[in-house]
Amino acid sequence: MPDLSMPVLIFVAIVVLYLLNSIKILREYERGVIFRLGRALSTPKGPGIILVFRPFDQMIRISLRQDVLEVPPQDVITRDNVSIKVNAVVTLYVVNPNDAAIKVVNYVYQTSQFAQTTLRSVLGEVELDELLSHRDKLNLRIQSIIDQRTEPFGVKVVSVEVKQVDLHEQMQRAMAKQAEAEREKRSKIIHAEGELAAAQKLVEAAALLATEPLTLQLRYLQTLTEIGVEKNTTIVFPLPLEMMTLFNKLGATAMAAAEKK
Repeated sequence: MPDLSMPVLIFVAIVVLYLLNSIKILREYERGVIFRLGRALSTPKGPGIILVFRPFDQMIRISLRQDVLEVPPQDVITRDNVSIKVNAVVTLYVVNPNDAAIKVVNYVYQTSQFAQTTLRSVLGEVELDELLSHRDKLNLRIQSIIDQRTEPFGVKVVSVEVKQVDLHEQMQRAMAKQAEAEREKRSKIIHAEGELAAAQKLVEAAALLATEPLTLQLRYLQTLTEIGVEKNTTIVFPLPLEMMTLFNKLGATAMAAAEKK
């Protein structure tokens, strides 16, 4: 009788090697979409140890971790006809591994294209000032639009952040001139308001001093005290206004007498 032990051992070794080769280990954040004879199983496999029986089964690994996608700079013309370059960062993750593997060729590339077109269309509807001052609102709007477009193939867009807005050099100079003019305008308004307040206070002080003439003499003495503290060589003599009036009267009388002669 022929010895069958060797073929049996070879067969057993082939089966063992096949089974060992069929063992796959998926990490906690991975899922395996199994195509059995070309048809996808309803439930993805993993995590842990799974069996993939080739050539009947084929597996595609899908990561469930969040991924950051950088949108390249896009040329955008805002509603007020300002040409800018804008780039953004999109955060996404897969919620349905089967749809991500079946309904789209490359969900990352697809999301990138959606993000580029949405960024251009949304930012083209707003003015530059709104883009710079209401960026959070625009981020939420862009995120909502992209999320609606990626939902059919099992991808969730968590957030969209406009990363950088680049202006042309001429526009930067124009904005700098505008900002300088605004600051000069505010400074002039503040200065005028200060002058108005000072004038009002002076009117109130003059009315108060007019009620008691001796207060004006006290102000003269206080001014002399303040000047003396500065240690300067200038000497100021207060001259009462009544004396100036007297001098004016004497001068007028002298001129009248001279004309009569």
